[in-house]
This record gives sequence, C-alpha cells and structure tokens, in this order.
Amino acid sequence: MSAGELEPIAPHEAVEMYHDAMLDEHAESTRRSEKHRLRAFVQFCDEHEIENLNDLSGRDLYRYRTWRREGQGDDREPIKLVTLKGQLASVRRFLRFAANIDAVEPELYEQVTLPTMKNGEDVSDSTLAPERAIEILEYLERAQPGSRDHIIVMLLWRTGARSGAIRGLDLRDLDLDGSHPRVSGPAVHFVHRPETDTPLKNQDKGTRWNRISEKTARYLEDYIEYHRPEVTDDHGRKPLITTKYGRPAGNTLRKTLYRVTRPCWRDESCPHDRDIDTCEATHLDHASKCPSGRSPHDLRSGRVTFYRREDVPRRIVQDRLNASEDILDRHYDRRSDREQAEQRTDYLPDL
Repeated sequence: MSAGELEPIAPHEAVEMYHDAMLDEHAESTRRSEKHRLRAFVQFCDEHEIENLNDLSGRDLYRYRTWRREGQGDDREPIKLVTLKGQLASVRRFLRFAANIDAVEPELYEQVTLPTMKNGEDVSDSTLAPERAIEILEYLERAQPGSRDHIIVMLLWRTGARSGAIRGLDLRDLDLDGSHPRVSGPAVHFVHRPETDTPLKNQDKGTRWNRISEKTARYLEDYIEYHRPEVTDDHGRKPLITTKYGRPAGNTLRKTLYRVTRPCWRDESCPHDRDIDTCEATHLDHASKCPSGRSPHDLRSGRVTFYRREDVPRRIVQDRLNASEDILDRHYDRRSDREQAEQRTDYLPDL
C-alpha cells in the first residue's frame, strides 16, 4: 500500500482502537500493561507534533527509542534495559495492529528493533525465600488465625496461584469437605470468568482444581464463619476474599503481601538499620518501600523454589501453578546453582 492510500488517524485514536480490539482476546492485566506502556508513545507523538499516524517514520521510532531510554515521559529518569525492551515490544505490537487498520505501512513495525538482553538480564531476582514465607504464615496462624490476611497468604503459598486467581475465587469454588467426585479431598476451583471481572492469566487454560490440605480447609471454614463480611460483588457473586464493599481490588492482595512481609510488622528488628519511628515504610500506604517487602509474584517464585528443593516433578509444578516449564525456570525457580547441582547428585549413582 502506498502512503497515499493510508487513512489519516491521530495516534491517540489509533491507540484507543488497539485497546478496544484487545478486549476480545486478552486478559485485563495484559490490557492494563499495554495501556500503561503506550501512554509514553502517545506523549512522544504529542511532544513531537505527530498528529497523523500516517506520518510516523522509522526515524521517529529511533527518536522514540532514545527518548524513552533517557527517561523522557512520565518517568523523567533513565529506565532499565528490560523496561525499554517491554516498552518497544508494545509499540511493535501496536504498529502491527495499526497496519491492519491502514494507519501505517505494513512493514513499519519491523523498524522497531528490540535491545538484546544478556543472560538473566530480563529476569527479576526478587523472591520471598521459602523459609521467610513459612515463618510469616506460621506467625499469622498464631496471631491472626482465620483472618483475611492469614487466608490471603495461606492460599497464595499453599496453591502457588497468582493473586488474580485468588481474588477471583467465589464461595462456590470451594470444596472443603472433599465431596466433589473429580477431586479426592478438599480443593479450590480456579475458573476464568472475564465477563464478570475475574479473568485468569492463561484464560480458559488456567481453569483447574487445586487440592488443599485438611488444615487449610479448616482455616477457610473459620474465616468464612467468623471473619468474612457477608457481601456480594458488583455482579451478584459471593467472593471468598472480601472487603466490606465486596470483592477487593487487585491491588489489595499486593498491598497485603508488602505489609506482612516487612520484618517490623512482626515486631522484628529492622535489618536495614532504619529508625522505626521515622521510617515511611511503616505506613500502610508506603509498605512497598521497605527493602524487605515482597509482592505476590515473589511469594509465587518462593513456592516454586520450595517445590523444586523438594524434588516435586516439574510436570506437577507446571500443572498446579499453571505455568510453562520455561517460565518456571526463567522467572520463578530461585534455587542457587549449588543447590541444583547437589540435587542432581541424587540421580547420578556413579558419583
């Protein structure tokens, strides 16, 4: 198609169309991530007076790469290489869509080159060590048994599920007495329900039953009977994890993890030599600023490490956590090289 056959459209309008098209095939978390990344691209176009996406050139794309790398946009400070790679990958995907709606030349996306990452450079090394996760859970079992905090940490740790999957659980998804014919024992059922605001990361492929222990089932019963507000969400469903208003926002579980993983929360001394009376991380809204604070993703990686240390077969871990072997190896398994070498010796009888 020649440039004269392109149909004029403002960058922000094309981006809005792209977001709308994603509704058909992508989870809400993916759409939110793309929207965040492309916000900077729209800002770049505004600042450089690119009012018609038809006029976007390879030279503009190179300038955008430099502009973002140097921290222009919302960040206003240089960004990491892995962040830049993610931002450019989003622009590539958007430009392929833009070509389909006759907004840019079909080959333009190829002029967005992605930076080459060194080994491990695109993988976060943050994790919650299994020992710490177990200590925090045991503390909650003693100090706040059956509380919402306890249930959130317990389900994240015991199932290894993503926080979005835990948030999406309804009361009907629990089989606490083990009566379901397809599952022998207590279990929880993760179900993809995008039409009522609880999608799973891998959509229908993420729908699965996860066994839980009798002890976990009893804590869930206590939570439901004594601590769970009797509310429904905006869609008339009865969520397991609730606030007094209904189903919690996705960030609620994340804030919970950051809060309970701070050592001072358990009255431990600060390992970072901070004054507890003046440390801003002691405030609930700033708990993530504690260097020891960890996210649900970090707890999930700690769970994978725990499973691998216990020699749980990879296939079992993949199925339970609903993640591919490559993703588990690259992003979740935090065993040291020495740990992995020592475990391999158990299967090498001639050493």
